[in-house]
Amino acid sequence: MSENKLPELSELELNPVEAFKNDQLKVLLNAPIPKAWIKIHPFAKNVKYIPVDKIELMLDKVFQFWNLEVKNYQQMFNAVAVHVRLHYKNPITGEMQFQDGLGAVQIQTKKDCSPADLASINNNAVMMALPAAESYALKDAAEKLGDLFGRNLNRKDTIAFKASRTDESFTLERLKEIYEEKSKIIPSVIAPEEDMNFQRIIDCKEESSYKKAILILKKL
Repeated sequence: MSENKLPELSELELNPVEAFKNDQLKVLLNAPIPKAWIKIHPFAKNVKYIPVDKIELMLDKVFQFWNLEVKNYQQMFNAVAVHVRLHYKNPITGEMQFQDGLGAVQIQTKKDCSPADLASINNNAVMMALPAAESYALKDAAEKLGDLFGRNLNRKDTIAFKASRTDESFTLERLKEIYEEKSKIIPSVIAPEEDMNFQRIIDCKEESSYKKAILILKKL
């Protein structure tokens, strides 16, 4: 490889095919949100949100297997706060991964009363606030996955995600193309014994060697 030439992504990856699949998963996770799902928050001015049922639906569709773990909950000032961990199965590797999320909801009290005064807290206030805080925490965790879950919903001047990798096809045609290109531009860089190996792979159509040969040539 020339000293002035930057390495390509495919040259830095152990598994270009899996890297391509991961990149395509990110494309899916950063797809535009259906406009019909976007709502305006009834209390926060000009704040958009996605209802939790839509978040759960997309988790079902994209990951199929996922679960929510409540790590902690507590009272903070005049609210209850929840820390959750969203576990999901990576559809490419099959491994379990997770994202943490936080959510808080104010405790409803009698008019002009402090939540510190336990007698002023409305009946069922905690029962209503705690599940709501959990839902906010779930959405906070899911947002980290990508735009499809609302990551940039209330941000300005964001940059749309674009795939970084192309589908590397390790075919005979691709091998011939790269071999001819390298032979013409830098014929002296291919050692005679290596050149014989490349020609043998091409002439004998050794399909099992296409990938290795292509990756070696791309590094020259």
